[in-house]
Amino acid sequence: MKKTPKTVAAALAAALAVVGCASMTASTPDSAAMDKVADAMVKGAFRTQGIAGVERVTQIDETLTLCNAADVAGKPLDAATAKRLEQANLKTVKWPAGGKFLGDWKQGETTAQSGRGQTWSDQAGAANGGNCYNCHQISKQEISFGTIGPSLYNYGRIRGVSDPDSAAAKPIVEYTWGKIWNAKAYNACSNMPRSGHMGNLSEQQVRDVMALLLDPASPVNN
Repeated sequence: MKKTPKTVAAALAAALAVVGCASMTASTPDSAAMDKVADAMVKGAFRTQGIAGVERVTQIDETLTLCNAADVAGKPLDAATAKRLEQANLKTVKWPAGGKFLGDWKQGETTAQSGRGQTWSDQAGAANGGNCYNCHQISKQEISFGTIGPSLYNYGRIRGVSDPDSAAAKPIVEYTWGKIWNAKAYNACSNMPRSGHMGNLSEQQVRDVMALLLDPASPVNN
């Protein structure tokens, strides 16, 4: 459904290797030339059409820039840089209006199981899907799901959340909201999309997915 800048960067790296640039890295004298080739490839391969804007692959912030470079180099970010990026991303988390963290788990399940959205053929203003099933198991009934991320089955139960509105549940509730809103606030180079921060999901959709994960009545916790 959605191509992330990291996915694009990996594709560009592969393409550059084909044309003889495989030996270049960000630390070599030829890195500027490599950047020019990559920029030309992006401009030649992507365009704005409908609601899908080319800025989704051209506007890359410091977090993505450093994580992409670390990925290409084949080594993790140093601890100090990772912590700095996580703190910066945590500041971008928009906490729910009125302190209401949970919505309707049934709507959350619909969002989590939908991979639609943000393509040129979608109408502006149409609700996006969360695409959660592509990386996570959501309920025990599923027989096909992605495994890039951990299983979400029994997410709330395993964490002891019997009453999401209780003071005891507050740390898990806030962490879960922050993780959905901007996963890089907790893991700088996480592969999880920054669903709220990037506008993939609305605040209400995040509330609904929160309910799917934490409401004791949802299929996740049964």
